[in-house]
Amino acid sequence: MFRPKIPANPTPTGIVTPLPLPLPLPLPIEPTSITQHTPAPTPVAPAVARPTVQLTPGALVALVGGGTAVVLVVGAVLVSMLLAVAITGASLAICALVVRSLIASEHKRR
Repeated sequence: MFRPKIPANPTPTGIVTPLPLPLPLPLPIEPTSITQHTPAPTPVAPAVARPTVQLTPGALVALVGGGTAVVLVVGAVLVSMLLAVAITGASLAICALVVRSLIASEHKRR
């Protein structure tokens, strides 16, 4: 039942049937010439003087204060989410203990 069934091969007859050959399609052959093109040099534009960013002491303090505020807000959100998960888990554990106690006391009364 669980053994694989291998099909039995018939005995070879020695007759070989050739495969049909595909008919060749006539393709037009057109001669092509190889030409080498050298690209024209692109003109180089003069360098444009861009203004550099300079941080003043006031801008640096604002940047550090903004980064600190972002870190504190993200940290507070993550801690509150962790506390929500912990409180939910603790309340589910207490509910499970109460239900188990009720079921156990129901079986003892019979």
